[in-house]
Amino acid sequence: MKQVEDSEILAMFAVEHTRNEAFNLLLKKYQQKIYWHIRRLVLNHDDCDDLLQEVFVKVWKNLDKFRSDSQLYTWIYRIATNESITFLNKQKQRNNTPLDEVSSELADNLVASSYFNGDKLELKLQKAILTLPEKQRIVFNMKYFDDMKYEEISEVLGTSVGALKASFHIAAKKIEAFITNDEVDY
Repeated sequence: MKQVEDSEILAMFAVEHTRNEAFNLLLKKYQQKIYWHIRRLVLNHDDCDDLLQEVFVKVWKNLDKFRSDSQLYTWIYRIATNESITFLNKQKQRNNTPLDEVSSELADNLVASSYFNGDKLELKLQKAILTLPEKQRIVFNMKYFDDMKYEEISEVLGTSVGALKASFHIAAKKIEAFITNDEVDY
């Protein structure tokens, strides 16, 4: 089946009687990508599902205001990233715990999750990613897993390409050190 262009989706969304069809096409095109983007940030399937729903409610409410000064998927990624960060910050505040302890809790939840089906190396990679500061973790996930270009990540995060390249490089080195360290349990 031919992939519908964003411009077609936006044109259909602008017309009242094709709005629902346009939104269904948008969901079909981006829902899985956005799910995995959020999931890599919050790790928990149920939290991810809740956030995914919130993201697409925001997209529905604001799509008519989309200015097309960026690509549609970078706009949706920005919403998903901001919702995920807000969720993690609320979780941190609610539990009154430092971010590194939240990361540890996320790693424990990942191991206990029936939705995680990775092997030991995948688990070690995820634990290594959780040791990163929030911004490095987001940049690493978007570049490594989502295969986004630095220019696209720059649009989503509002950060310069040079800073993003540095963040990714530092994150990759930290992950490499974590994975190659034989003393770390996984």
